[in-house]
Amino acid sequence: MELKQALDRLAELQRKMYAYRAASSSLYLDGTTVAPKDTAEGRGVALGVLAGEQHKLFSDPQVGELLDFLWAHRDGLDRPVRRQVEELRRSYDQLRRIPADEYMEYAVLTNQAGDVWRRAKEASDFQLFRPVLEKLVAFNIKFAGYYDSAKAPYDALLNEYERGVDMAYLDKFFATLRERIVPLLHAVMEKEPPDDSFLRRRYPVDAQRKFSDYLMQVLGLDRSHCTIGETEHPYTLEFNNKDVRITTHYHEDNMDFSMYSVIHEGGHAKYELGIADELQYTCLAGGVSMGVHESQSRFYENLIGRSLPFIQAVFPKMKEFFPEQLAGVTAEQFYRAVNKAQPSLIRTEADELTYCLHVMVRYEIEKQLIGGTLAVKDVPETWNRLYKEYLGVDVPDDSQGCLQDSHWSGGSFGYFPSYALGSAYGAQMLRNMEQDMDVWGPVSKGDLSGVSAWLGEKVHRHGGLMEPADVVKNACGPFDPTVFADYLEKKYSQLYAL
Repeated sequence: MELKQALDRLAELQRKMYAYRAASSSLYLDGTTVAPKDTAEGRGVALGVLAGEQHKLFSDPQVGELLDFLWAHRDGLDRPVRRQVEELRRSYDQLRRIPADEYMEYAVLTNQAGDVWRRAKEASDFQLFRPVLEKLVAFNIKFAGYYDSAKAPYDALLNEYERGVDMAYLDKFFATLRERIVPLLHAVMEKEPPDDSFLRRRYPVDAQRKFSDYLMQVLGLDRSHCTIGETEHPYTLEFNNKDVRITTHYHEDNMDFSMYSVIHEGGHAKYELGIADELQYTCLAGGVSMGVHESQSRFYENLIGRSLPFIQAVFPKMKEFFPEQLAGVTAEQFYRAVNKAQPSLIRTEADELTYCLHVMVRYEIEKQLIGGTLAVKDVPETWNRLYKEYLGVDVPDDSQGCLQDSHWSGGSFGYFPSYALGSAYGAQMLRNMEQDMDVWGPVSKGDLSGVSAWLGEKVHRHGGLMEPADVVKNACGPFDPTVFADYLEKKYSQLYAL
């Protein structure tokens, strides 16, 4: 085989893989946004076929031969192609261990599970979701063995979202945060909380939609390449760096939920839209890990979006959209309200200080589910007990408890720790960014171009060209979770005059 012929086959293979992913993503997007309510069965059939064809395409022995040939000639490949071959060989070896019938069955199951989860959450009935969750847990334990039989099952799953991370690493990471966050939260709770009652007034959804359009403009999201839809649980779906979709959910009595979900998902979109053109339609065309991805979404949401300079910049426009609701409210009051620290039930509505405690609950439950020490039937009781222990709150029902997140219905076990890692990565990125440039002067004028350019150069454009740890090091230097703890202590000490 000639090297040029092999490279042409590699490019063709990756474009076909992209096409299957794009088709599956289109069905998922349709199912969560505009599809009629009881239509999951037909999508499940289509997704099962697509998954089977994708498995057949990539697990073909000829693909292995192609990748081995290219790896043997890796010294003659440029860096992006060499990296593609490296990543594809890893994925090929992994996929070859998964039987095709199980791969197809799992694709059908996750489609069904999403529909069942939505109905269970609406009815606040965990028992409706329980049989599907039991199957998902069993599949993930089995798949973990296919991924890396040398690792503990949960470590193998964690590695799928953040390569190089395991339970020993996360136990230490979370212990560091817990030691600093819990005493700080106790000190905050002894202080008079800021008034946030104006956030619970009636904010018409139509006005919120217009405000979302404005926020996307401030974020620098080109609407010819990024649209916004409405779903039960906000998410971002990328097709390529010219086509990214974000979603949000509107509550008339909770305007800041959609405000910060748009900024959060907008951060994910900025990452995907910023990946280099040369990486498109290859296995490197996407965020390098979920931890790094969450660093970008939570960077824009919290470090920028909940900062006083940013709020001062957008508040005059907010008052145009919501003149009655924000009458007599100042930017300073709004800033304090959206940074109010208070133990709560819902992860996506949690403040920066308590957020990681929500993640710790999910981490502990996942460890036990995948480790085989917790039965699915006992998830609600364990969830409620940990929320009382970690956050001091009583969980009134399953909808506000263990059914609040969509992740498990999609089979995403090992994802949740990425949120906490991303928060910590982001704080360290901000520290380095402040050393390199004036961050807050432009932000106070609503200009995020400098912030986006810095993140684009340090993180976005690289896609999967580097290992996750190398991307983090490129933007953060040696990672140190105490930087995040220091950031929280400084911010909340100032907010609450500690």
